[in-house]
Amino acid sequence: MRCLVCFDSVCLLLLAIVAGYWRSAGGAKVGKTSLIMSLVSEEFPDDVPLRAEEITIPADVTPERVPTHIVDYSEAEQSDEQLYQEISKANVICIVYSVNNKKSIEKVTSHWIPLINDRTDKDSRVPLILVGNKSDLVEHSSMETILPIMNQYSDIETCVECSAKNLKNISELFYYAQKAVLHPTGPLYCPEEKEMKPSCIKSLTRIFKVSDLDNDGILNDKELNFFQRTCFNMPLAPQALEDVKNVVRKNMTDGVEDNGLTLKGFLFLHTLFIQRGRHETTWTVLRRFGYDDDLELHQEYLFPLLKIPADCTTELNHNAYLFLQSVFDKHDKDRDCALSPEEVKDLFKVFPYMPWGPDVNNTVCTNDQGWITYQGYLSQWTLTTYLDVQRCLEYLGYLGYSIICEQESQAAAITVTRNKRIDLQKKQTQRSVFRCNILGARGSGKTSFLQAFLGRNLLKQRKIREDHKSFYSINTTYVYGQEKYLLLHEVMPDFDFLSEEDLACDVVCLVYDVNNPRSFEYCAKVYKQYFMDSKTPCMMIASKSDLHEARQHYSLTPLDFCRKNKLHPPQPWTCNTVDAPNKDLYTKLTTMAMYPHAKLRCMCTCNRCTFCICQNILRSQLLTNIKARFYSVVLNRLHDVGAYLLADEECSLIQQVHAISNVEESIYMESSVQPYGPQARHMAQADLKSSTFWLRASVGATVFAVLGFAMYRAILKQR
Repeated sequence: MRCLVCFDSVCLLLLAIVAGYWRSAGGAKVGKTSLIMSLVSEEFPDDVPLRAEEITIPADVTPERVPTHIVDYSEAEQSDEQLYQEISKANVICIVYSVNNKKSIEKVTSHWIPLINDRTDKDSRVPLILVGNKSDLVEHSSMETILPIMNQYSDIETCVECSAKNLKNISELFYYAQKAVLHPTGPLYCPEEKEMKPSCIKSLTRIFKVSDLDNDGILNDKELNFFQRTCFNMPLAPQALEDVKNVVRKNMTDGVEDNGLTLKGFLFLHTLFIQRGRHETTWTVLRRFGYDDDLELHQEYLFPLLKIPADCTTELNHNAYLFLQSVFDKHDKDRDCALSPEEVKDLFKVFPYMPWGPDVNNTVCTNDQGWITYQGYLSQWTLTTYLDVQRCLEYLGYLGYSIICEQESQAAAITVTRNKRIDLQKKQTQRSVFRCNILGARGSGKTSFLQAFLGRNLLKQRKIREDHKSFYSINTTYVYGQEKYLLLHEVMPDFDFLSEEDLACDVVCLVYDVNNPRSFEYCAKVYKQYFMDSKTPCMMIASKSDLHEARQHYSLTPLDFCRKNKLHPPQPWTCNTVDAPNKDLYTKLTTMAMYPHAKLRCMCTCNRCTFCICQNILRSQLLTNIKARFYSVVLNRLHDVGAYLLADEECSLIQQVHAISNVEESIYMESSVQPYGPQARHMAQADLKSSTFWLRASVGATVFAVLGFAMYRAILKQR
């Protein structure tokens, strides 16, 4: 008999179309056809055919909710070729023998098992179930004879003795057939060595580390309850938790520490489940964490469907950054806001391979020891998401994002930005990551420009090994108070061919060496061929500005070329400094990427243009003193008028306002109030006139200053 069951390993539902096949194999007169007939009709048939027709049992009448196809085999009606085809399709094979016939038992090992093993792959053996039929004809059991056979062949899942005539154990036979497909023992346990297989231990170790939220090597009550709720949709009662720990304590000395379950205790529990025939518990845990029948993570789990339209980019959302922050805090044991090499290895123990190479340390920010900082850690994840979102989904899958954050898949961590054309039309963007491609001739300083973005001067850059260099660097910048990521990509100097990836960016940076007379020519030709008619903003960088500026061998000087093509003047830059290089240029690049429609007319510090002169005037000490003096006078006058108005308790609020705004009306209202005396009233009116004048002057000056400052900010923002 053959029972083929194909199911979705994530949701543990079986697909009705491909469903399952239960194939029975056995010699003549052992009762295999009677078993099928009794199972379907729930009574022993009077007339038994040579072979039963193929039968489909719906999912709602099976214990495991599995739609199943049952196919019989008859040596009298079918050829060996048909048998081989059925074996190749089978998910579980039930070998039927007669308990009162020793020859049928001997044929199990001499004929059927060798035949099945020859027709199946060694790495993907089909589980076998031995079925002893006609138990109603004997008073003894055949298990003493069958147990050595089961110990000899690991493919045998179990043995069931039944009777088609008395309907004994018929439903149990069907249950074990389904269970052998849904929860096979073979991938989990080695009966000869009586311990779990290495692949199972590796998978359960990853599950333990993912569930260990504080990375202390122990699953406390809170973590155990989260694990239980994640896998079985219900928490454990406090007494049940203690019972589990007591079982581990009785069998292992180091299975429980600090009232929590260690990795050894966790593995022991699953070994106990398997040995007691409850391997469906272990399979439920494995499948909840994304494993298939071969104990490999499902492709659907690692790479969930994510649609990315053209001209859109991918970024991590807020919840994803919170998750990554918790992962960082979990492994930063010394709390120095940086990951040492040992801490990085510990973080990636849940991965089948090491995802970050030595070039990562030259792609993101590191501390003085060369360890990846918290900001560099987030930057690397941002870089991976932007450049290869499928790789990012895979990494998040290994870390258990969908399980810890209780999301349907890792795709919930990704934000797909809107089309760039819409950003240009609306003249605003919601993106947080911007790409800048760096182009220039060899030796122009492109690599140094990337490393300077990470705060490394020329002295530190010389210590970088050639095989550890990176063509990317990413860091944060602040544009109008908003934190943004700027991704720099060094493009190899191949003028004849630039790929779409080399041209697809938010801003272009053309770098030339001021000390090399032939360096600028490359930048000019690249701009004219690829970017002259493009809407991508460009900036010209005059690198190595600390060296002597040589005359460029080109028809136009760099400054004239920029003026002719309406570009910003070349920006002088050098990383040959004592401290970390200045990052103003990177902020300007991010601003150009965010607002490509805006025309930043001045980006220099020449102290000769109108912009620079206005900036110097506004920052001058004289203007600062005048503003401070003006503010103090205004505040003093307002304080005097306020004190006088508060002293006049009998004036209404409306009368006070009119008294300030109009002198004549104030005098009239003052006379209508009960006077303190002629002299007192005369002094009050005089003070009121003076105060009203200064108040009006102060208010007018304040309004003028506020409007002027607002206009200045508006003009500055446009630039």
